[in-house]
Amino acid sequence: MSGRLLEVNQRKVWILEDGNGPPLLYLHGFADVHSVKENWLPFHERLFSHARVIAPAHPGCAQTEENWDVGSIEDVVFHYLEVVDALALKEFDLVGACVGGWIAAEIAVRHPEKIRKLALVGAAGLFVEGAPIGDVFMMAQPERGATYVGLRSMLFSHADLPKAVEFFPDGRGEIEDELRRYQMLRFSSRIGFQPPYFYNRSLKNRLHRILAPTLVVWGEDDHMVPLSHGETYARSIPKAQGIKIIKQAGHSVHVEAPDLASPIVSDFLTDR
Repeated sequence: MSGRLLEVNQRKVWILEDGNGPPLLYLHGFADVHSVKENWLPFHERLFSHARVIAPAHPGCAQTEENWDVGSIEDVVFHYLEVVDALALKEFDLVGACVGGWIAAEIAVRHPEKIRKLALVGAAGLFVEGAPIGDVFMMAQPERGATYVGLRSMLFSHADLPKAVEFFPDGRGEIEDELRRYQMLRFSSRIGFQPPYFYNRSLKNRLHRILAPTLVVWGEDDHMVPLSHGETYARSIPKAQGIKIIKQAGHSVHVEAPDLASPIVSDFLTDR
């Protein structure tokens, strides 16, 4: 693991960084590095031969300091613009999963000139009539005081998948993983606990501002962010290359099916 603390506007941001190639900024979701696991997952490792992958932890997550100024998605965007400045990134590829995908889209509509290519994996952020985003906070409460079957069902295609149970076990798991899960939920509650719930109504009408070629990747059985959200992203971003749907995979498609998801993303990023 290659991790370091980056000074950003008098706050410390925990960064994982590895690989060779052009810079790729990765923004994490719920079942991911920083939000459950300390280190890279197979999905990320498969990108190392093509890119210098840089993965900051969101404010208050992992070893990143809390930022009490964060109370909206706009605050998170400005936080990440300062991270980008501290990293001295002029142009970069941007990949985001789940909540990280929402943040990525918000950055791309505000500063399209910074993004070479954009990949959205099960991204939240949109309001789609008749297709609400699932309530992850309700499911984060253990059923009958002990089981997280509801949370696993929301974040994975099936609650009993080995990876689902590893990331969100019943009872108490590894204390470090438990802390990271709590930190991610706390961070997410500041931008998605109250209506608007994990979306920004204005975002859809701003997607036309994204200039970068864009890839949308979705799990066929996403129980948190319905497939229609991915279709809306793909339809609304001018240079989107359609939507890649991975069958028999859920919201955390990059965790469930890294052998399928990572080549799709790598091929997209390396295709000049």
